[in-house]
Amino acid sequence: MIAKLTGTVDTVGEDWAVIDVQGVGYLVYCSARTLGHLAPGAGASVHVETHVREDQIALYGFRDPAEQAWFRLLTGVQGVGARVALAILGVQPPESLSHAVAAGDKAALTRAAGVGPRLANRILGELKDKAATIDLGGAPDQAVVPEGAAGGAAPAGGVSEEAVSALVNLGYGRTEAFGAVARVARAAGGDAAAETLIRDALRELAPGEQA
Repeated sequence: MIAKLTGTVDTVGEDWAVIDVQGVGYLVYCSARTLGHLAPGAGASVHVETHVREDQIALYGFRDPAEQAWFRLLTGVQGVGARVALAILGVQPPESLSHAVAAGDKAALTRAAGVGPRLANRILGELKDKAATIDLGGAPDQAVVPEGAAGGAAPAGGVSEEAVSALVNLGYGRTEAFGAVARVARAAGGDAAAETLIRDALRELAPGEQA
């Protein structure tokens, strides 16, 4: 099995790249996020997931282990093939995907080609608990992930959910609102009223503006 490739980028296509490793060109399918960091003639190192079938061997490449881990989780969901998983990762990098799954943000998933509302619901239902097992620490473009945003301590119910709903009604995306409320709720120590969480989250989402 091929687990990692390090070499020179030969060619980049719509959803694939050819990486030359000591004269041997490997065709690797990648998400748009990973392809955005590959340029012909430049050096590259990608983590690889090898899928072996009766009629072919397909290689899927990832910029970092977090993206690869999400690919494995996504393809474990019924109805999510490798191409659909790459499409999801192309519009939602690992840190954003963790937020989206924790927040139950169906709209964030349906942005990807091939993902309808029913499949998005299945992904959210099956992966909400598993998402907490992914370590984002190795992601080169990691965003700060609020504690609890990918696991059981996520803001759900009570004042936190009320604050998230209020922000969504103000026009913010559910994933964006969820992350902001999670951060301010953590800073407040869990005793803040909904109004306080809304005010502080608005300040974080719109720096310089007062709620």
